[in-house]
Amino acid sequence: MSPMWTPSPEQVAQTAIARFMSEVGKADYASLHRWSIEQAPEFWNRVWDFCGVIGDKGGETLVNGDRMPGARFFPQARLNFAQNLLRRRDGAEAIVFWGEDRIKRRMTYKQLYGLVSRIAQALADVGVGKGDRVAGYLPNLPEATAAMLATASLGAVWSSCSPDFGVQGVLDRFGQIQPKVLFCADGYIYNGKEFDSQSKAAEVAERLPSVDECVVIDYLGETATTGTSLYDFIEAFEPQEIAFQPVAFNDPLYILYSSGTTGVPKCIVHGAGGTLLQHLKEHRLQSDVRVGDRVFYFTTLGWMMWNWLVSGLASEATLLLYDGAPSVARGRVLFDYADAERMTHFGTSAKFIDSLAKMNLKPIETHELKKLRAVLATGSPLLPEGFDYVYENVKRDVCLSSISGGTDIVSCFVLGNPAGQVWRGEIQAKGLGMAVDVFDEEGRSLKGEKGELVCTRPFPSMPIGFWNDPDGSRYRAAYFEKYPNVWRHGDWSEITEHDGIIIYGRSDAVLNPGGVRIGTAEIYRQVEQLEQVVESLVIGQDWEGDVRVVLFVKLRDGLGLNDEITNGIKRRIRDNTTPRHVPSKILQVTDIPRTKSGKIVELAVRDVVHGRQVKNIEALANPEALEQFKNRPELAS
Repeated sequence: MSPMWTPSPEQVAQTAIARFMSEVGKADYASLHRWSIEQAPEFWNRVWDFCGVIGDKGGETLVNGDRMPGARFFPQARLNFAQNLLRRRDGAEAIVFWGEDRIKRRMTYKQLYGLVSRIAQALADVGVGKGDRVAGYLPNLPEATAAMLATASLGAVWSSCSPDFGVQGVLDRFGQIQPKVLFCADGYIYNGKEFDSQSKAAEVAERLPSVDECVVIDYLGETATTGTSLYDFIEAFEPQEIAFQPVAFNDPLYILYSSGTTGVPKCIVHGAGGTLLQHLKEHRLQSDVRVGDRVFYFTTLGWMMWNWLVSGLASEATLLLYDGAPSVARGRVLFDYADAERMTHFGTSAKFIDSLAKMNLKPIETHELKKLRAVLATGSPLLPEGFDYVYENVKRDVCLSSISGGTDIVSCFVLGNPAGQVWRGEIQAKGLGMAVDVFDEEGRSLKGEKGELVCTRPFPSMPIGFWNDPDGSRYRAAYFEKYPNVWRHGDWSEITEHDGIIIYGRSDAVLNPGGVRIGTAEIYRQVEQLEQVVESLVIGQDWEGDVRVVLFVKLRDGLGLNDEITNGIKRRIRDNTTPRHVPSKILQVTDIPRTKSGKIVELAVRDVVHGRQVKNIEALANPEALEQFKNRPELAS
């Protein structure tokens, strides 16, 4: 087998990672990665300098470096996250925004700085200071980025949800952290339709006694009825030099939330310095984001990829923001955006790539994509056929980086290497400074075999803790219980002969028929190649002292599940995997339940099938879909 993409020597020479390798005297990625783990303090010091972090580094780089949790990076450092993202103040474009194909706006670095300055002054005027929380219940608008930066400039803490969350879902999150100010919009657009935001925001504000001010951003041109319009909020303040509040490296910057499908979401607190340093490393070295690049990721404010995307400003890149449905213009809108705005980095979910393949869309024939150098995919495993689709139907000369990490670390464990090869179905590399390994049940390292994805040494973007977890017990239980002093991430994975990584799904959703552990992605890969199947979801059902595999399929419009389709599914799975993978039951549904960020919820379906209550349906984008999985007579025999 040969690689799907190999950068030319000229392409390699132009990458930041090649320059960094040269500076630190390493000949290849393997030796660079080994050094980044074995000499972690020196590595992170060099990343700070190479990326030009604005701040005072202090004396020590790492204390208690043998403790997980407990290690602390740059304990004497002082910096401000917003200052690092607002390093430019000229007339170049900082943000381009598309609201589907209807609303288009632009904002220069100078305009962004001025808006942040005014919002920061207004926030300070209503009493927001260091450590206070500010919440955004917002679409992916330029003003959302500005509000976050204004919050961070004061040393306050930002947290956000997207406007499609229901009231209870927002209260489950913001109710735990007691924000002083709530930002919302007058509405949002999805699939060409306008939706009101203010009635939900009004109820949220009413039920959050901590909120002193509700600020309404004008998106659809509706009158602000819930609180103060942004224009009125900042009217008394002129743009001026921002007095960036220095904070400690490990002071809180963001509060993010677990998906919450098994209970009230965990509030995961991320530090200012660790988030900044990790994102700079991932953008500059592992995604090759350069000054003037135009970086896009399809995301909402309810997904950590928004936090990841906006850090692109620290690399002096232009953010290409999009709000709405990706299916507009029959799935072409994002490629229209890429052409019109000279996109260099196209970020999306693996599921979106799967859906394009199902639609038989061929952007390589309809769009130029001249400037596109990288395609990034996350959210779920990108199957080998997804790699085929990108190189055959999007662009041939492009670095396809499947990346994986999570809300837990607001960054990646495994991701791209723009100076390395892309192998079919494999994530290119372990992240620099990330001691990634795969363990068996006893904690032994594996290669070429499936096991638990772990990280065996500390890294800067580990959470500084969970909110309202004073003794850290919930934090330790979440990641460090299975393997002492080792981060267990919860992905069922394999390290390949190329030192790449394959992820087979969440380890808590792994199927276990007859004691054989099967990653759900192994089954999805086969089923979703079939023309009749739009999407699928697989669980293990407890049955007669064992576990049997149950597959639910959403078929193309007008199709009903019959013996021919059922037998075809079983035959494909048996021929391409093992008899153990073949489902005992295959059942048809019309919708697959998923979280707000688009991830299918195997655990929630498993609970429904077993008659257990799903504790937090507010975390789901389409909770009504769960009804199809209840009390199915086919599952009683």
